[in-house]
Amino acid sequence: MQAAEDAWNTRDPEKVALAYTEDSVWRNRDTFVQGRAEIVALLKAKWERELDYALRKALWTFADNRIAVRFQYESHDAAGIWYRSYGNENWEFDSHGLMVRREASINDVVIDESERRIFGPRPESERGQEIPLR
Repeated sequence: MQAAEDAWNTRDPEKVALAYTEDSVWRNRDTFVQGRAEIVALLKAKWERELDYALRKALWTFADNRIAVRFQYESHDAAGIWYRSYGNENWEFDSHGLMVRREASINDVVIDESERRIFGPRPESERGQEIPLR
């Protein structure tokens, strides 16, 4: 979980895409993509919109080659409006440990900048801590 969180917090689409198979399929909100090239394009567009993006992930459950994850991230848009985005992901892996399927459901809540609590990558001192519900 921490490795995935760390990779996403780099906001480097090419680096993140390496965790997925060449033909990986995604549902991200209402967008469906397939393959690393489309994943990279989706992530580039995402991080052009979601400025100062910072993420926290938490394992929900796992069995065999599937994992359910919950996450929260904060970002702001070009107008300076801050959001906390809450979501759940379902992951499926191949025999080499690469993700073949990712389905993400995400809800955005407008927050005041003073309500922020996620500031950049998770510090070492906070690793292993649960993310709050709200």
